[in-house]
Amino acid sequence: MLQAQASKKNLIDQFIASLQALPDATAELGGAPSADHRIDVGHDAEVALHVAGKFIHVLVELKKAVYPRDVRQVLWQVRELAHDRRADQGVGEALAVLVAESISPGAKDLLRAERVGYFDSGGSLYLPASGAFVYIEKPPPKSLSRSMRSLFSGRRARVLHGLLVRHRDWLGVKNLAEQTQVSPATASQVLAELERFEWLESRGQGPRKQRRLREPAALLDAWVKQLSLMRPQSLCRFFVPSMRADRLMDRVGQAFEAHEVEYAISHEAAAQRYAPFLSAVSQVRCRLIAGSAADAAIAELGARVVSEGANLAIIEARSSGDLLFRERVGDIWLASPIQVYLDLLRGEGRAKEMAEHVRRERIGF
Repeated sequence: MLQAQASKKNLIDQFIASLQALPDATAELGGAPSADHRIDVGHDAEVALHVAGKFIHVLVELKKAVYPRDVRQVLWQVRELAHDRRADQGVGEALAVLVAESISPGAKDLLRAERVGYFDSGGSLYLPASGAFVYIEKPPPKSLSRSMRSLFSGRRARVLHGLLVRHRDWLGVKNLAEQTQVSPATASQVLAELERFEWLESRGQGPRKQRRLREPAALLDAWVKQLSLMRPQSLCRFFVPSMRADRLMDRVGQAFEAHEVEYAISHEAAAQRYAPFLSAVSQVRCRLIAGSAADAAIAELGARVVSEGANLAIIEARSSGDLLFRERVGDIWLASPIQVYLDLLRGEGRAKEMAEHVRRERIGF
């Protein structure tokens, strides 16, 4: 309890400091309601703000974290808060502001669309007051950044991958967990997180409850934003002599099949098979399960390790989960279009153009 109160006080202090940093502005905390008193006044704190010669009575609604679903729940509350305050005290302007440790980008969009003020611990501030409009956008606070990174990495990313690949299907927790090779607990946690962003729709109750992606494009866009924060893929580069890239992919597939190596071609070579875009591809990149069988297949190709001039690059898969949703195209295993798209966005040259071509022509959202 004491820790929670200290956290709320710190958040309000940050909010006031941000207001005081505005040009020609002063801000003072009014009475912070007690738990009992809040029932009567309907808000967590009051701030007297003077900015550019204008007085604004700021009514603070405190939250821990805010997502789109939360916004819809509190929108009517903060509107009534400001309306009732003006009616009761006749102040020039009463402005309700949602103050939270973190506010998701989607929630911020909704709040701005409804002209409801907000502040988060990262320093983002939006005050839609008449004659004193303030909009400051800063990077999300560390707590939200950590949460997002966790969602788009490791086993949780497998669940997202499965949902995107099967975005038209209704999926239960158990079924989704089996398809993505994670525990039901992990699948359930990811689904709960996505529901907070309102990217899912659901039907049924209890063990029979199923979900389906309502906003696959929004989920994929959010994943793309996380790519720049992720560590670059580690590549082992090889040169296979006397072999053009278009023939090399078929030869690689044959060698891996002969030695029973699990693999999936990705990047430009896979994209070219899914949706031709470039006149020629100079390199084959592929994920595979490392081991003696893979070593034997690479040796059969006559490949030698190089630091530059490579025409074959290997990305070591940590488990078969890294090869989920691969597709058989002809005699070759290709990474899923979703995986190919994400890999291309981390590439160089015209890879990003090719990524958008794959998304438009093969993914479709």
